[in-house]
Amino acid sequence: MTNHVDFSSIVSREFPAVVFVNPAAGGGRAGAHLPRIRKFFETHALPTEIVSTTSTGELEARVRECIGKGHRLLLAMGGDGTFQGLANAAFGSGILLGVLPAGGGNDFAAALGLPERPIAAAEAILRGQPRWVDLVRVRTAEGRERLYVGGGGVGLDAEAAGYASGAYRRFPGRLRYVAAALRALRGFEPLQVRAEFPGSELPSLEARVLLAGVLNTPTYGAGLRLAPEAQISDGWIDAVFVDDLNLWGVLKLLPRLMHSGNLRIPEVKRIRAKRVKLTTSRSCMFHGDGEIIGPAPVEIEVVPRAVQMLAPEVS
Repeated sequence: MTNHVDFSSIVSREFPAVVFVNPAAGGGRAGAHLPRIRKFFETHALPTEIVSTTSTGELEARVRECIGKGHRLLLAMGGDGTFQGLANAAFGSGILLGVLPAGGGNDFAAALGLPERPIAAAEAILRGQPRWVDLVRVRTAEGRERLYVGGGGVGLDAEAAGYASGAYRRFPGRLRYVAAALRALRGFEPLQVRAEFPGSELPSLEARVLLAGVLNTPTYGAGLRLAPEAQISDGWIDAVFVDDLNLWGVLKLLPRLMHSGNLRIPEVKRIRAKRVKLTTSRSCMFHGDGEIIGPAPVEIEVVPRAVQMLAPEVS
């Protein structure tokens, strides 16, 4: 196997690669793949330590501990939420990062060009090369700042996040998010949102919406193509506004979001920006990667070249 990375210069028995695993991710999918991942690294003679964590706080504390000890290659095995924890703890350290997709939604891994299966993703990572990629920083009404990696927003998707991580957490892949969104739609009151784009000449936007999202990746919700032109290394974020639609309207929209995302309908508006401020007509929460971060109003900005990832070469 020909590597683009000299792993002997960054990984040793004293400072092995560390894989942080959320065993519950993907309804237990991550835990089920763990023995095969362990064997994979043993077969490729890459010194590796596996660290299982049960909470975001524990994961981030262990990441900071490993960085402090001198480890230089850290990977997250789980979904976008698991990698979000790794990215927040490692941001600014210069450590090389990787992701092994094993969660319910793996949109950041997909944007990196990684295969869906963890073993295939591990093979692609070992053949890959370092790439600098963007992340997104959000500041909530209560002053909390947090990085997220894929998609975030207010409205229906933020309410659906609770169902996706709760009642529907064992549903596979995209079905989990679609089922959660349809459940959240029952009784959902549309949101009046004002979007501003500080530092640009873009006019502000006011709309009555089902959701207002700000994306770094083309997809979220395990492959829904809400921002098909988004790229994780272009220094921009894509704001997406879906107007107030009834159940029938949502059901008509979903197949197109699953397929190409190339919608030319007035009910969906997309705006590319560097910074976005969202103010809502009522109290509501903002989510990033399906994790609730805090209340609106929120200020969101792209963080260019935020972390260095091991990923397949860009064709």
